[in-house]
Amino acid sequence: MKPSNGQAEDWSGFDVSAFQRQVIAEFRANNGKMTGMFEGWALAVLTTIGAKTGRPREAILGHLEIDGNGVVVASAGDADHNPAWYHNIRKNPIVTAETGEDTYKAIAAIPQGAAHDKLFEQVVAEAPGYGDYQAKTPRQIPVIVLHRIEAAPGEERVKGMGDWIVEVHDWLRGELRTLREQVDKVEEGAAATITRPEPDIGQQMRIHCLSFCAALRRHPVREDVAVFPPIAEQFPALAPAVAQLAEQHKVVAELQDSIQALVGGFMPGESDPAELRAELERLSGELESHFDFEEQAVVTALNATAPAPQYG
Repeated sequence: MKPSNGQAEDWSGFDVSAFQRQVIAEFRANNGKMTGMFEGWALAVLTTIGAKTGRPREAILGHLEIDGNGVVVASAGDADHNPAWYHNIRKNPIVTAETGEDTYKAIAAIPQGAAHDKLFEQVVAEAPGYGDYQAKTPRQIPVIVLHRIEAAPGEERVKGMGDWIVEVHDWLRGELRTLREQVDKVEEGAAATITRPEPDIGQQMRIHCLSFCAALRRHPVREDVAVFPPIAEQFPALAPAVAQLAEQHKVVAELQDSIQALVGGFMPGESDPAELRAELERLSGELESHFDFEEQAVVTALNATAPAPQYG
């Protein structure tokens, strides 16, 4: 942000960093209420993590609220390059926003294509100066949406898509534990399974595996088609992880087939329970590694940008 009185001026030699520090100090000292040239402006201090340094970096920016989310614009006036803080959020989208009345952590999304154009129109409707900046620079000025990570004070947190995926994972983890427990019983005394009432342990495992594998097959396919591509588009820092997840989901489909074949082929009194247990443990471990990676990579972004699906 650079001071301007609307006239063409020579800003060579102007110390932007010192000016921003001065404005930030006044902003914080007065809980966002500014005097002088910024009186009446809606501002926010955005703290990002430096893309090169890994250290906190602060910028004072114009702040809008659109569709319930904070919005900031990477205008840098009408400069022909994006500001440094924009590059920071491309590397790490987790930021802190201070509005004077509120301070919150957010994950910063960068809408693309038609979503960008629609949002920029809304921005210009509220703050026409950004349209003037765009008219003076050949670059497309990015607009950033600050999706609050936690609920605002006094508001109830809404269950997000990330929460839903974790619930699916936890249910699948429970199914895996059930399979392990059943195999453990077989391994503890194979002869005992012969006298068990119907259905015997092998049949029970087949039933559990069929329901487990059906859910497992549906789960990753739905994510790849409907959920993950928009995340990679809006959060460039997450794109490599999303690409890796897409590759992992191909492996997940193969793993579920392997589990189904393993359990379906188990014959009480004939198959070796120890071999079954060892192979089930290996396959389960690979699946749970996928679940862990997925949760670490994208749950925060999903919770901030999409509600959980509604059924019934």
